[in-house]
Amino acid sequence: MAETKKIKTALISVFHKDGLDELLRKLNSEGVKFLSTGGTQSFIESLGYECQKVEDVTTYPSILGGRVKTLHPKVFGGILARRDNGGDREQMAQYGIPEIDLVIVDLYPFEDTVASGAAEADIIEKIDIGGISLIRAGAKNYGDVVIVPSKAEYPVLLDILNRNGAQTTLAERKMLAGRAFGVSSHYDTAIHNWFNS
Repeated sequence: MAETKKIKTALISVFHKDGLDELLRKLNSEGVKFLSTGGTQSFIESLGYECQKVEDVTTYPSILGGRVKTLHPKVFGGILARRDNGGDREQMAQYGIPEIDLVIVDLYPFEDTVASGAAEADIIEKIDIGGISLIRAGAKNYGDVVIVPSKAEYPVLLDILNRNGAQTTLAERKMLAGRAFGVSSHYDTAIHNWFNS
């Protein structure tokens, strides 16, 4: 696998939009294309940037009241495909799967919702499924993909972009993957604790 990878397409699916504008500005200036859903897509477009809808890639709308948006083989194939694997590349071509080089996620605020004293039904809806899956997929394929697993890492990526442009080293991708599994571990532990409380 090549050590340095260029970021060409970013999938962005975040709950908290604060702090994202600076990152988007830098990515846009580097020619990175944006792919997103719902509120995040509207936010990106409100800043004047073009953003392709995930639905245009998957040909499925957001369904089940927003419970299923990104959970689709064209999205996860684009993240998990090994770029140096001939079989993976053939299947990407066969099924029209786009390469996704950067995944930026900020999960539903489960802990804040619990702390607010919300009803059980509202707490359940704040258990993120698509976001946590995107984080795990991006982190697993750190050889090819950059994962930004929460708004706490926006400045980390921005620093890399300011130093190197829209490219990352294997060590940088692995560092972010490690942080990603830390985010997913903390999130699942909070959910586990709530179920057992």
